[in-house]
Amino acid sequence: MIKRNIFIAAAFFSFSLGIAQQYGGMWIPTELNEKEMKDLGMKISAKDIFNTQKPSIKDAVVQFNGGCTAEIISPKGLLLTNHHCGYGQIQAHSTVQNDLLSNGFWAKNMGTELPNPGVTVDFIVDIKEVTTQILENTDKLQEPELSKKIANNIEIYKNSQKTEPYQSISVKSMYYGNKFYAYVIETYKDVRLVGAPPQSIGKFGSDTDNWVWPRHTGDFSMFRIYADKNNKPAEYSKDNIPYTPKHYLPVSIKDKAENDFTFVYGFPGRTTEYLPAIAVEKIMTEIDPARIAVRDVALKTLDEKMRTDDATRIKYASKFASVANYWKKWIGEVEGLKKSNAVQKKVNYENTLSAKNPEIKNTITELNNLYAQQAPFALNNAYYSEVVRNAETLSLANLFSNYITAVEAGRMDEKGTAAFKSRLTSFYKDYSAELDAKVTAKLLALYANKTAPQFLPVGFDKYKNEAQNITAIEEISKNSVISGRSAVNGASLNVDIDKAFSNQDKLIKTIKKDPVYQLFMSMKDTYMKNADPQFTSLQTKIDALQKKYMAQQMSTDKDRKFFPDANSTLRVTYGKVKGSSPKDAVTYDYQTHLAGVMEKYVPGDYEFDVPKKLIDLYDKKDFGNYKDKTGDVPVGFTATNHTTGGNSGSPALDAQGNLVGLNFDRQWEGTMSDINYDPRFSRNIMVDTKYILFIIDKFADSKWLIDEMKIVK
Repeated sequence: MIKRNIFIAAAFFSFSLGIAQQYGGMWIPTELNEKEMKDLGMKISAKDIFNTQKPSIKDAVVQFNGGCTAEIISPKGLLLTNHHCGYGQIQAHSTVQNDLLSNGFWAKNMGTELPNPGVTVDFIVDIKEVTTQILENTDKLQEPELSKKIANNIEIYKNSQKTEPYQSISVKSMYYGNKFYAYVIETYKDVRLVGAPPQSIGKFGSDTDNWVWPRHTGDFSMFRIYADKNNKPAEYSKDNIPYTPKHYLPVSIKDKAENDFTFVYGFPGRTTEYLPAIAVEKIMTEIDPARIAVRDVALKTLDEKMRTDDATRIKYASKFASVANYWKKWIGEVEGLKKSNAVQKKVNYENTLSAKNPEIKNTITELNNLYAQQAPFALNNAYYSEVVRNAETLSLANLFSNYITAVEAGRMDEKGTAAFKSRLTSFYKDYSAELDAKVTAKLLALYANKTAPQFLPVGFDKYKNEAQNITAIEEISKNSVISGRSAVNGASLNVDIDKAFSNQDKLIKTIKKDPVYQLFMSMKDTYMKNADPQFTSLQTKIDALQKKYMAQQMSTDKDRKFFPDANSTLRVTYGKVKGSSPKDAVTYDYQTHLAGVMEKYVPGDYEFDVPKKLIDLYDKKDFGNYKDKTGDVPVGFTATNHTTGGNSGSPALDAQGNLVGLNFDRQWEGTMSDINYDPRFSRNIMVDTKYILFIIDKFADSKWLIDEMKIVK
């Protein structure tokens, strides 16, 4: 029966998607399977995608601000990324009086583009495999000596390489430490906001539509890279000039068709495609549900306030979106893992491998035992870390805990204190102590009720009643220096931080007596004593065994082409434009249109309002060159590219290497692709370039930006 199912699956994959996509793929751009890509429809060469000897597409793809991807689309350094990737910068320039989140922003010329201190873009100059150098003299070592030796070898390698002052080298582990690659990086530090649609376009559908298809979100924003007079990286200066790229992407407004070849180029964040079945089962049944439960409480509490108070909405907009993003992703991941029968699929694969290599059976048995031992500690880790992250007042207490430890250990100098104060200032800027007291109260009740007794501080049962907590935690918050509602050294931390820090000894003594600090430390001390050491010790053993299992998979399964798990390094994934049928009697087309925006339109709604000008353009059918064969403007489309977080803002390119879309999401039924790619359900979601240009040209009246680009018709 198993053999028959495998045969049928192989036939299906080969017919519909190409056998290569049975397992997806996030490929290192120096190791592309050019023949496979061309068989799927690519018209350019692998050298056009990555080349260190002459300009190539990699020279137009950057990591944006350490997390997202962006691409250069003009000879003047014009940068395109997602609206949600630039959201923090848009928010930073917004006030209640000048709300760029609601109104959008469009520079009228380069002189009115807005600087963003601290924002960077990274170019990858070169990639080299350096496994031999990094693993030299490590054969007989075990942890922790192994990690120390590898770290030392990495430093020796980096110090042996010649780089420019504005370049750095990052050495990354692949295949769970079985291989290593070195990346030469150039970082540009003057990045200015050029344009962003209002969030009623850039965030249309907001949390309701997040991770789902059909989608109608114009999720894009525009920045520009500036350089010094020699086109080299430089700190912000009014004398800097627009960066001249080695390569920029032509923007296509050609119609798309199902099964068109497409590839996505970017910096996917993290995947775990090669875990054993037991690990996937724990994620699906224990870890993800715990994370979801915590964020569900936090989000509902924030949402109640944000919907009724504009100042809170602006203050918490970016944080809410960040928390909600993975909350919904994890919900889809659990459903997808169940629907794709991921655990049993892993078990079947393990049995197949064990039949070929009996040593793998022993490895799996060991992994099963270790994960079973770790389970209660891993569950507490999930609850504890999520509660501390989402109860901001506890997060502040955690920051102070680390600061005090550093001070008392003599590791905190003036520069470190200045950096800490700067971090606090940023935190308090977008923090409401009164609102977070409610969030904290509810999360403490969840933690008290969901956590096993051995992981709770003595007397923590008193926090099980949510209603009582709200009163109690509000009182604690009012009397707390950490919350900013009580003073130290004659000042509140959120009003005059320099004065509050004027007497460090008094500050630390006051913080140690702070009721919020004492509550947090009771939780932290219990966690660090009863859960963290056991969790970490077992994870170290699991990691070592996972490395062995990864090597065994690669040496045993000769028919499978392996790619390394995503780790925020530059990757290429490829597939075809395609719709999907994720449920019985449910079929999705690959393309959405502006008509769908109007169908979802709810006047005045937080998520589905539509700007009047966009309605007018639609009513007049004033679409310019941006309509497709249906006579409407295409908004989004899906394909079978294997993407994840970090691919947000990645360019979606056609067979000729032209920009056809901007990656921003995945279809909810396929979010489990971080763990188990399934070609039946896994779809990435992209904004169509026609919609992007339509908004810039017709809605924003910013044709000067269109004129910078090379448009392919």
